[in-house]
Amino acid sequence: MKEVVEVATKKDLDDFIRFPFTLYAQDPYYVPPLLSELRKQFSRKNPFFLHATVRFFLARINGRQAGRIVSIVNHRHIEFHKERTGFFGFFESLNDQSVADALLSKVSEILKKEGIEILRGPMNFSTNEECGMLREGFNLHPTLMTPYNPPYYNELMEKHGMTKAKDLFAYICDIPENLPEKILRVAAIAEKSGVTVRPVEKKNFAGDMRIFQEVYNSAWEKNWGFIPLTDEELRHLADNLKPIVIPEMTLVAEKNNEPIGFLGILPDYNFVLKKMRGKLNPWTILKALYYAKRIKDMRLLLLGIKPHYRNRGVDALLFREGFKGSLKNGFQRVEFSWILEDNIPTQRLVEMIGGRLYKKYRIYEKRLA
Repeated sequence: MKEVVEVATKKDLDDFIRFPFTLYAQDPYYVPPLLSELRKQFSRKNPFFLHATVRFFLARINGRQAGRIVSIVNHRHIEFHKERTGFFGFFESLNDQSVADALLSKVSEILKKEGIEILRGPMNFSTNEECGMLREGFNLHPTLMTPYNPPYYNELMEKHGMTKAKDLFAYICDIPENLPEKILRVAAIAEKSGVTVRPVEKKNFAGDMRIFQEVYNSAWEKNWGFIPLTDEELRHLADNLKPIVIPEMTLVAEKNNEPIGFLGILPDYNFVLKKMRGKLNPWTILKALYYAKRIKDMRLLLLGIKPHYRNRGVDALLFREGFKGSLKNGFQRVEFSWILEDNIPTQRLVEMIGGRLYKKYRIYEKRLA
């Protein structure tokens, strides 16, 4: 017997959290998150719950877990974009269309009762976090804070009637000893105009994160799916990032003492998480300390230039200084992700540096009748 039930107990939530560990047990590319972090993410400690209504569901067949999903009514998205769109996230399923249909139908039913007109996802929980379903690049490990799923998930979506809302791209690049001459020339022009770049300060990390919030909310305001970061979300993000940020790779661009740009390149700690297998104990902490020194890849997670300062070489200057810091710290490759499929200027800039498109993700949607 197949059923979809709402998470109601601690045991249910534990089943929800642990299901991917079983589903991907034989998958060599899956990177299990820390169970302790997942429990925090799904608790009221997550500030996302201050402005969203989230419900968790499990699919079971004859009492055994077969899938999971969450329904999301993000009230800030509705307010900011003036559209009655709701979301699904944290989707996992056996390769069974009836399971996927049951999960997506349950979410659709819940959202329709809330007056939602469009179902979109996956979002875990919003575009400020993991989002999209992997479509190309299945034989590669996911980098830090990027999704991973088996190929059949896309077929499950399409057979349910979900269609493409937007594709997201990821590029990979070997860090060059010297950037292309055009990038260096444009960076020098920005410098001569009075733009300066400095590393974030760990001692004033909260202050620099407020600068990031100002730049991010300004730079991304017109981007598809964007939602401004709240003060509570910023503090939550700062707490998570501070232990792993390397100042020479997390940079603020300023002009006349005004912050105008921000670059954040993070070590790919998925290399460490893969070894920890979701567990946090003295042995895995020792493993983490050992493998953290051997990370060679990074993810360029944060890049924003205030609109008035675009096309003035600020991004080139940030890249120049950020790559210097990356080489100094012994890193070899960087992933640029994610980039919207229609953000052609950023794609061309990344390609100029030597980046090549190597992964694609898709966000799906469906109009609810």
